[in-house]
Amino acid sequence: MSLNPLLLPFVALLASMPIVVGQDGTQQAAEIDVIQTKDDKFARLTVPVRIGAFGPFQFMIDTGSQNTVISTGVASTIGVPIGNKVKVIGVAGSEMVDTVEIDEIMLGRRSYYGVLSPLLERADIGADGIIGLDSLQGQRVQIDFKKGVMAVADAKSLGGNRGFEIVVTARRRSGQLIMTNAVVDGIKVQVVIDTGSDTSIGNRALQRQLSKRGMQGTTTLKSVTGQTITADIGVAKRLQIQDAVFGNVLIAYADSPHFAALGLDKEPSLFLGMRDLRQLDRIAIDFSTRKIYFDLPSTALKYR
Repeated sequence: MSLNPLLLPFVALLASMPIVVGQDGTQQAAEIDVIQTKDDKFARLTVPVRIGAFGPFQFMIDTGSQNTVISTGVASTIGVPIGNKVKVIGVAGSEMVDTVEIDEIMLGRRSYYGVLSPLLERADIGADGIIGLDSLQGQRVQIDFKKGVMAVADAKSLGGNRGFEIVVTARRRSGQLIMTNAVVDGIKVQVVIDTGSDTSIGNRALQRQLSKRGMQGTTTLKSVTGQTITADIGVAKRLQIQDAVFGNVLIAYADSPHFAALGLDKEPSLFLGMRDLRQLDRIAIDFSTRKIYFDLPSTALKYR
């Protein structure tokens, strides 16, 4: 079984803040950007991004990545000088990589200035770059899987709770939102939404708790750093996050350092990937209020 999720660079860098610029050149706040998404070959979402006068480039939206990343090819195209090296932690290990400072990255009408980005190979990323958490903090990211669009704005501009059946409050750690009110096949688990991975990834603590239930062999996971790691494959019958229920969750269990980087290596933990997130009609992640919103399809089971 072949799986190739894009996984998780964790780098301690400063977050850039978005500024919306109107057609008259004035800076505006609380604007809604609705951006058409594309699916890559692993069913992850990409959006068009401009870097200064260059682009558009296709960047992946990755809520599991701490930082915005660009490929070495894009860096060469825009002619940006290479900066200091930083450590990037991926699913299979860590790697020291070069960085560049990007003057301006534009996502829709939003501009992000002074973005310090690690450089990775496009073949390992699977896209021209990654929009990470440093470019999403303080905003709500709303993904409509049925319409193939992503909206970015503040919660009020996007209608608050309207249209979402389930709202979960998460805790924050290193910029990530971690949901603790979750159970997978009877085991309490901590869950992180990871739009940058095609499949869900569990730690060994979760695998031990689930014993040998649903095991289906092994596979190899490839990291954004180009490294690989062997993972055991299993299927959980049911993942319940508050009142939202996901069925037949495919989980790759691995000794991945990204769990330790978030302090999630000791207790059962899961990065919920795109294969399972697509069971929803919509999802919204509000980084300012630490809330995650689920819109279930009409055929889904609902638990109250």
